[in-house]
Amino acid sequence: MYDLAAMGAWVEFAVRWLHVITAMAWIGSSFYFIALDLGLHRDRNLATGADGEEWQVHGGGFYHIQKYLVAPDQMPADLVWFKWESYTTWLSGFALLALVYYLGAEFYLIDPAVMELSAWQAIAISIASLVFGWLVYNGLCNLFVNANQTALMVALYVVLVAMAIFYTSVFSGRAALLHLGAFTATVMSANVFMIIIPNQKIVVADLIAGRTPDPKYGKIAKQRSTHNNYLTLPVIFMMLSNHYPLSFGTEYTWLIACLVFLMGVTIRHFFNSMHSRNGTPWWTWAATAILFILVMALSTAPMWRDAPEEASGPALRFAQADGFEDVQDIVMGRCSMCHAEEPNWDGLLWAPKGIRLDTEAHIATNARAIYMHAGLSRAMPPANLSWMEEEERAAIRDWYAAATGG
Repeated sequence: MYDLAAMGAWVEFAVRWLHVITAMAWIGSSFYFIALDLGLHRDRNLATGADGEEWQVHGGGFYHIQKYLVAPDQMPADLVWFKWESYTTWLSGFALLALVYYLGAEFYLIDPAVMELSAWQAIAISIASLVFGWLVYNGLCNLFVNANQTALMVALYVVLVAMAIFYTSVFSGRAALLHLGAFTATVMSANVFMIIIPNQKIVVADLIAGRTPDPKYGKIAKQRSTHNNYLTLPVIFMMLSNHYPLSFGTEYTWLIACLVFLMGVTIRHFFNSMHSRNGTPWWTWAATAILFILVMALSTAPMWRDAPEEASGPALRFAQADGFEDVQDIVMGRCSMCHAEEPNWDGLLWAPKGIRLDTEAHIATNARAIYMHAGLSRAMPPANLSWMEEEERAAIRDWYAAATGG
């Protein structure tokens, strides 16, 4: 019989593969149409009555593209809709969230050091937060639809900051950033499903009925599409963050997320300005570099302080669990030559990913990571360079089980 764990891993791999592919398709088409819309030549009197046009060359052929401000006079016989890229990206992303974070809530979603939650409570908070995000975002957009759009962007940023603080106060650092990405991606996909496509269908229905479409529907859809454009880069960062503990393994995770959203704005502002022929604001790259340097500094900030000698708070139960002294000896002997304030492994200037395992407090605080990477799997030490024995890995598993009641 095929191993169920292996089957589950391959299912996760397949869903992740689908998610990446559809996300590439959605992001690619989104970037293309935003650049196309900004770059249209609107200073020409077109016989067709179109709002603007552009000539492009690709794949050995030339393309003549025209955009109608509201709609053409008659309904085209063949109309291509761009929606399934968005829908499939969200559906596969939610499936991946369930496979990894809901089914593995104990390992990836819940951190007792942050908040004591049962699996069902954490999952309920996760789902409710995604629904809440859309309701708040949509409410703000409806409120500011005829107001200054910069004010709307500031209000939306305040919501994102609040959600970053909320997620890091409830979930593990890894899950917090991932959920902030899912929160934002839900808003983006809901924009397509709830606003952009329905508005376009209203315009199509008016054309078929011989009525003149109301331009407000195009205006609203354009607003939401612009928001999606500015949110795309931060979402990608959040989705990749779970592979890089430096991004989520710090008390400043919420602040790192807030700075990343600002980087999304500065980068997209450069390209949007360039595509619309409003100049090339090179200062945005300097601003982005400064923001990224701040992110790097915040990710390693815990290493600047003296490490506590004794565990306290939630980590105390790991330090007091049966077998901790044996595990402490194992970790100090097999791991701390790299994971220390001053690593003595050739070529290392600081602890990999900022994780130190050179004190009782650090070992107890990183209990889950030690269990996952050295007890449950052979991911650490890398290539088993420090020769950790199977008996030692078993000791780590027994210690973790004793501390968690597993």
